[in-house]
Amino acid sequence: MESKYPKGLFFLVFTEFWERFGYYLMIGIFFLYMTAEGKDGGMGWENGTASDIYGTFIALAYLTPFMGGLLADLKLGYRFSVTLGGILMGIGYCMLAIPEKWAFFTSLAIMVVGNGFFKPNIATLLGNLYNDPRYRHNKDTGYNIFYMGINVGAFICTFIAALMRNKIGWNAAFISAGVGMFIGVITFWMGMKHYKHVDVRKEPKPEDKPFLMKFVAVLLVGIVFSIIGWFIPGTIFGSDSTDAFFMFCIPVIYFYASIYKQANAEERKPLGTMFTIFIIVILFWAIFKQNGTALTTYAESYTNREVPAAVLPVTKFMGNSDTIPARNIEVNQLDEQFRKIKDANGDPIKCIDYPSYYKNLDASKYPPPGGKIHVLNTEIFQSINPFFVVFLTPLIIAFFAFLRKRKKEPTTATKIAYGLLISALSTLIMVGAVYYTDNGAHKASAWWLIGCYGVVTIGELLLSPMGLSMVSKLAPLRLAALMMGGWQLATSIGNKLSGVLAKNWDKFDNKANYFWLNFALLMFAFLIMMLLLKRLNKVFHEGKEN
Repeated sequence: MESKYPKGLFFLVFTEFWERFGYYLMIGIFFLYMTAEGKDGGMGWENGTASDIYGTFIALAYLTPFMGGLLADLKLGYRFSVTLGGILMGIGYCMLAIPEKWAFFTSLAIMVVGNGFFKPNIATLLGNLYNDPRYRHNKDTGYNIFYMGINVGAFICTFIAALMRNKIGWNAAFISAGVGMFIGVITFWMGMKHYKHVDVRKEPKPEDKPFLMKFVAVLLVGIVFSIIGWFIPGTIFGSDSTDAFFMFCIPVIYFYASIYKQANAEERKPLGTMFTIFIIVILFWAIFKQNGTALTTYAESYTNREVPAAVLPVTKFMGNSDTIPARNIEVNQLDEQFRKIKDANGDPIKCIDYPSYYKNLDASKYPPPGGKIHVLNTEIFQSINPFFVVFLTPLIIAFFAFLRKRKKEPTTATKIAYGLLISALSTLIMVGAVYYTDNGAHKASAWWLIGCYGVVTIGELLLSPMGLSMVSKLAPLRLAALMMGGWQLATSIGNKLSGVLAKNWDKFDNKANYFWLNFALLMFAFLIMMLLLKRLNKVFHEGKEN
């Protein structure tokens, strides 16, 4: 019996499983590592600085795929590009284990380049497998399975990160990420024969041959623009790195606009549809990617992370690096908030140095001097989203299969529109958390974050894998990887905006207003999508596919 899925699918899924294991292990502790004090092995940077670096890194990691996609299209091929990218990322993760600033920033640069080669080209290989008429009708399902594999790796990795940094230190966690990436490269090699036949670079048409020179020109102009953005007096977008990033994007966006301008009449409709959705989903990524910054801060300082007694033996096995002690100090070292705390008799609590975690914790839960409480590692909360992806993906696949049989399945563009709406609703859960806890005066139950992640995951599953499927369906074959890079470019800009938003977290006295802003941005994107939906759907109904 003929399989519904190409054999290469599962090798690509497990390759991506290990790649995402490494990436999300690193990114899950990245913000925490930057903000941890030097005595705890971290970089000791302020939240605003860490948010800026975080946003810049994840932005650049999704910016370089347009370069890697173009080079793969024209010269390197997809399999070689995936291999090169995986090896570079593995090296970069391991270099983070070196506790020096030069190694820190060098490793980020290596990871950015590696991701640029890896990310668009593995997705392109998957799309090429599904260009086979035997599997074409299951393309959306194939991308859902691919996406689920990604998130199994993302779910597991934070527990390994917690175990490694609790038992050994930050360096062991980062090396674990590198090992995972190298396993992914080996997995990719094992399945090489199953996708060798779809690693076919299409000879560019005569009018396409200047692309490579344009690419070099765009890169050089972008570098010049970014230097100008970095050294321009003052700042436009809040920091030199942000200015440099957006200045670099100007010639890149112009490059994609020129592709549309030079396309023939047959290609313009699908290209226009893709570019429209690229622009709209920027706002989705700007909100969604705050899981590593603003929502991590909320988990760290505003959420009750105390370990239930039932699972305490497990967390003790993992080392409990986040066990929080109390220490005796002089009363004049206490901040004003703690000076106001009184015991049951109304007397001020004196001479106890409670870490910041205690500032909005019920005073009855404070341990005595020299005591401690056990709390979950903050990065464990990063596993909530991938858990829901793994849990919900089969349900969503079954739901759309049910609709497909009845010829009622919505188009890819409609799924993306619904994804924006549902994602907007997730921010209202955090608004409720802020109001319920009196703007952070009390610890929030972890269920608020779990609920928020659960809802936004549904939105993500209607948007992210559907975006990959859309590119594979609509992109002209000669530009397949380059258009996949365009999707990553939109993600990159959204990622950078997430860092810009998160950098302003401390400026919002009322944290509900921060989440209301996120809600407004997503609803704006949803409304624009709905206004354009009829025209976008027309392109899909016309069957403008590869």
